[in-house]
Amino acid sequence: MIDSKKMEQKERGIIFSIHFGTSKTRIKEAVKQSKLLEGFGLEGDMHGGPGTRQVSLLSIESIRKQTECPKIDKRGLGPGPGDYSENITTEGVDLSQLNIGDRLNIGSEAVLQISQMGWECYKYCDVFYKTGECVIPAHGIFAMVLQGGTISVDDTIEVIKNE
Repeated sequence: MIDSKKMEQKERGIIFSIHFGTSKTRIKEAVKQSKLLEGFGLEGDMHGGPGTRQVSLLSIESIRKQTECPKIDKRGLGPGPGDYSENITTEGVDLSQLNIGDRLNIGSEAVLQISQMGWECYKYCDVFYKTGECVIPAHGIFAMVLQGGTISVDDTIEVIKNE
């Protein structure tokens, strides 16, 4: 029998934006749609490949919190989606509450598995110079692509906790 309480507790969000880069010297490009490749990451992304850090994710909520910093330019010139080199910017999913092994069903096909919580920020990156700190170490996560598929901005993200 299916436990309806567990089904109701599933966390859901959306893809706010998608970014990929073809070289380390260029800023990641925002796209409306991309393809996740099983065991690789985003098609064409310079950080894609085998291993546990195939896709990086950061929430728009964390980015917005960073821009509330009093050191950020009040004309709205603070860091935004993609400025942290994340592949997927999420909305409505508390990434800090995920654990290694949790899965994210994205859109109708793709499945990611969380493989690393947080990542080291490059010391003295542009965000650090603007704010004196960076949200990446505490709020960014990495995942592996268990099942590929096309993903688009506004696709649903469903959290499946590893219990």
